[in-house]
Amino acid sequence: MMQINIHDYMKYIHYYNSPLGLITEASDGKKLTGLWFEGQKYYLSSLDKEYTEQDLSLFNQTDNWLDIYFSGEEPGFTPPISINTSEFRKTVFDILLTIPYGHTMTYGEIADIIAHNKGVKCISAQAVGGAVSHNPISLIIPCHRVLGAHGELTGYAGGINRKEQLLKLEKSSETA
Repeated sequence: MMQINIHDYMKYIHYYNSPLGLITEASDGKKLTGLWFEGQKYYLSSLDKEYTEQDLSLFNQTDNWLDIYFSGEEPGFTPPISINTSEFRKTVFDILLTIPYGHTMTYGEIADIIAHNKGVKCISAQAVGGAVSHNPISLIIPCHRVLGAHGELTGYAGGINRKEQLLKLEKSSETA
């Protein structure tokens, strides 16, 4: 499982024009610290007030990832990422990173994995949903692959329409 390193600041941004709208990428200069669709819920929420638009090799790598992804293929690599977040959210994001391209998982399934790993009876699916909604690196940490209890499309910070389009792009059987 890929580990997310916690970092405490961001200072560079870059824009990517996707088929689903403008994407803003953020970096601390070494790792990707944010990736949001313009206007999505919590847009730029973890970005410092002072930042510079800059061309970084990391942004070129991320743009390459996005080009491959939006062409309908699995990128096969993950740009280096760093997130400043709570341990619970980090645990949720680590699980999201295990959901294969073209597959989905429910909030309840994620809660069950966390409960099992912690040796507790249960974890709230709603708490998982809250963590998922605050994912600062959309697409690369695939929060769009998380569905409601009965496979319904629920809660995506980038909008349900985008979530549906992303799942169709990945040819997920859940959206058929």
